[in-house]
Amino acid sequence: MKYTIDAEGKPLGRVASAVAVLLRGKDSSSFERHTSPINTVEIINASKLNISERRAQGTTYRTHSGRPGSEKVETLARLIDRRGIDEALIRAIRGMLPANRLRPLMMKNLTIKK
Repeated sequence: MKYTIDAEGKPLGRVASAVAVLLRGKDSSSFERHTSPINTVEIINASKLNISERRAQGTTYRTHSGRPGSEKVETLARLIDRRGIDEALIRAIRGMLPANRLRPLMMKNLTIKK
């Protein structure tokens, strides 16, 4: 099935959790956790998400290469400036999906329009 979600004025986490449920297929009565659902989700008006200043400065993303002293910390506001609101949505949704072989297949069924 194809779903369209309007993100205008909605918080980032609420949109991400609704999309994660649809991508996983948990809304269907034929849900099986070992199979990839055929749901496709399209998010429209992503640039009009409601992200407060406190959330933008307080949410941090960490990366580490494994070498001593190589940890990098980036705020949500900096991530949006650098990569756009799409990357923030993708990271939120990706974190809500199970970390197994089905996650890349589910993420391919996601499209974001500004």
